[in-house]
Amino acid sequence: MPARRRVLVTHWVHPEVSSYLRTFCDPLIPSAVQEIWSPREIADRAGDAVGLIACMADRVDAAFLAKCPDLQVVSATLKGYDNFDAQACARRGVWLTILPDMLTEPTAELAVGLAIGIMRRVAEADRSLRGAGYPGWRPRFYGSGLSGSAAGILGMGQVGRAVATRLRAFGARILYHDLRPLPAGVAAELGAARLRLDELLAGSDVVLVLLPLTPATSHLIDDARLALMKPGAYLVNVGRGSVVDERAVARALQAGRLAGFAADVFAMEDLSQPWHPDRIPPELLSQPRTLLTPHLGSAVDSIRRQMSLAAARQVWQVLNGQRPDYPVNNPDPAPVGPGG
Repeated sequence: MPARRRVLVTHWVHPEVSSYLRTFCDPLIPSAVQEIWSPREIADRAGDAVGLIACMADRVDAAFLAKCPDLQVVSATLKGYDNFDAQACARRGVWLTILPDMLTEPTAELAVGLAIGIMRRVAEADRSLRGAGYPGWRPRFYGSGLSGSAAGILGMGQVGRAVATRLRAFGARILYHDLRPLPAGVAAELGAARLRLDELLAGSDVVLVLLPLTPATSHLIDDARLALMKPGAYLVNVGRGSVVDERAVARALQAGRLAGFAADVFAMEDLSQPWHPDRIPPELLSQPRTLLTPHLGSAVDSIRRQMSLAAARQVWQVLNGQRPDYPVNNPDPAPVGPGG
């Protein structure tokens, strides 16, 4: 009986996902809950794999692909794929697939949660209560509310629209900046006004960054653009870490110009950038008016289960000669060999 095809999963997945994979392949999956494999461990295990189910912490480039001559598909359980070289995959005859829709709702929920958390100074108050105890009500930790505020959204794609819908329900006025205007009907429904970037920064009480990482957006929010923001405004980043200059944010917080910063994404995660740092800047971590979460955008248990199953299905499709549901490349029918 021929050996079953090896599929490598770089991170822990739900038991239902493991069971589904075993119906059509020999999956190799970390056994410990919440475990992921390091780049070295992945490289050591991937040599004979025909499929790879990857996550945000992974990097797939030409050098990695050269070590995996049998690979047919990289199925990424994410939407933004800047850490994955789609063209290098195509040259090797490898499909690269993503999940374009499943992260929208949970990411939008978290974005609004972070905005409320930083504007209402929730984390600061929690740390104070736990550290100094609670003597009873005091006139402290006064912050800002969403009702009546101007919320500026950078990037009005699927997530941006979902965020705008939620913010409007809180009574916020919606401003946005995007290279493409919203359809007139959608803009009217959201009550959203399109502005130039400098206008949005100057006019917003809270700015939410929802942009992908591209050469044009790298460090888009730097010292100069932070200086354009309304004094006492708040900044929330749930797009990509490197869209924001984290050290510049720390300086703005230290100077008291920026009232607070919340983020779920960090430059250290942007493995495609040769200059990416290996940690969050200490000067940012030391700022009290911050609310930082470890990439929880899609960290809803039921959603993560669905995402992993959808990623596994795309592996099944490729291994059975079908076109996957959500490809981002078109593999070369005559792929480059290991030495090419």
